[in-house]
Amino acid sequence: MKRRSFLSTAVAAPFVVTESRAAARRPNVVMIMTDDHGAWTLGAYGCRDARTPNIDALASGGARFDRAFACTPVCSPSRMTWITGRVPSTHRVQDWLRPEDSFAANSHKWLDGHPTYSEHLQAAGYTLGMSGKWHMGDDHIAQKGFSYWATIPGGGGPYKDQEFVVNGSKVKTTGFKTDRVADFGMEFLDKQRGKGNPFYLLMPFYAPHTPFDYQPDEYRKPFENSSYACYPDVPMHPWQNRGLSKHHGNRASFLAYSALIRGVDQNVGRIVKKLDEMGVRENTLIVFSADQGWNAGHHGVWGKGNGTWPFNMYDESIRVPLIWNQPGRIKAGQQLRAMVSSYDYFPTILDYTGVKAPADPKRVGRSYAGFLRGQNPKWRNRLFFEYAYTRGMRTENLKLIQRTKNWPSEFYDLEADPGEKVNKIDDPAQKKQIETMRAEMGRFFGQVGAPDIEEWQSTTHQKLTGYTAVERRN
Repeated sequence: MKRRSFLSTAVAAPFVVTESRAAARRPNVVMIMTDDHGAWTLGAYGCRDARTPNIDALASGGARFDRAFACTPVCSPSRMTWITGRVPSTHRVQDWLRPEDSFAANSHKWLDGHPTYSEHLQAAGYTLGMSGKWHMGDDHIAQKGFSYWATIPGGGGPYKDQEFVVNGSKVKTTGFKTDRVADFGMEFLDKQRGKGNPFYLLMPFYAPHTPFDYQPDEYRKPFENSSYACYPDVPMHPWQNRGLSKHHGNRASFLAYSALIRGVDQNVGRIVKKLDEMGVRENTLIVFSADQGWNAGHHGVWGKGNGTWPFNMYDESIRVPLIWNQPGRIKAGQQLRAMVSSYDYFPTILDYTGVKAPADPKRVGRSYAGFLRGQNPKWRNRLFFEYAYTRGMRTENLKLIQRTKNWPSEFYDLEADPGEKVNKIDDPAQKKQIETMRAEMGRFFGQVGAPDIEEWQSTTHQKLTGYTAVERRN
């Protein structure tokens, strides 16, 4: 070996070893995400009719956030915010991606140019796997730091006998789709046995998203005689999305939705058991959340943000379960009241795993890892939301929903009216407070380069239909 080559190797080696040792000390992560899933459905969040013992055990054995929210109450833009820490007007996906924008031959690469937490984890030595719903463009292709990839391109589809794309190859499966998502997740885990690098497994289940075409009997039976006390019985909202109206007061829909959640819970149990068998449970963080929330009669609505026209941002549409569990590192039994958003996940997961990321003026989140360490960090309870022509701001006890000029805006005093029943947007007594919040919301979106709300369509190039007042009213 030439002397110059030897010196180059000798100088470089210590840095390689140091990074390898740092990676080996970092925790593994399994991030489980459900779809269209309100926190209200789980036993850990107070639903007595729930049959979710495995998810509840994660909550009782770790930290449960009681006021966690998604930035957007619909799938594709919400998932983009989870992975980039940016809001829709910055990552430029403002609604769910249609097939031609998500996985067809001309699918747009929506994540290009947007740094993701997954890339930073991969650069820090993590091996990343993804099993489940992507729905952020190029769905069939492994990307953004992931080396294992199992998905069904698109946003949904039947729950029985589905064809997955697994690492570039089509794989026809039989049985329940939720079980198969867990199967592929466990295949990734098996591949990590004996390896020195930490792993990150993202498992975004399709459930409990519609259709309600199939749920195995074992997941349905616990609910056949249920009172469904967690499903409100109130008159249908006048803005209800007509395509979902058939589910109102429908016990068959209640049973199907509950059974789909039960199916996720049972597969959460399978994943925890697998980690125990591998001997890595104590060094593995499990995060459980949802892409956004869901109304199942709440406010007279069945659906999420697009469960009504105009779109809504009721708390049930945006409030999600959020549980962090790692034995020996996160204290059991915590019920945390800090208001956190999906855009806070990016900085938090990197902070928790000890991975550094360059500053990004377009990223808006804050790390809440301090709460998980038992600290009491300074935290201002202010959250912001965005969905197409609708923007929102929520404080401890106030919520402002601003829409474009074609549609009414809303203002709620959540302390006096936690059910968001009385819109006080035209109340003269609230005028000053509304103006103050509207100005603060304008500053927030302006700082990340968002245009005025009336120009929201300039922030995306995806295929959008039916977005004018005249079209929808007809």
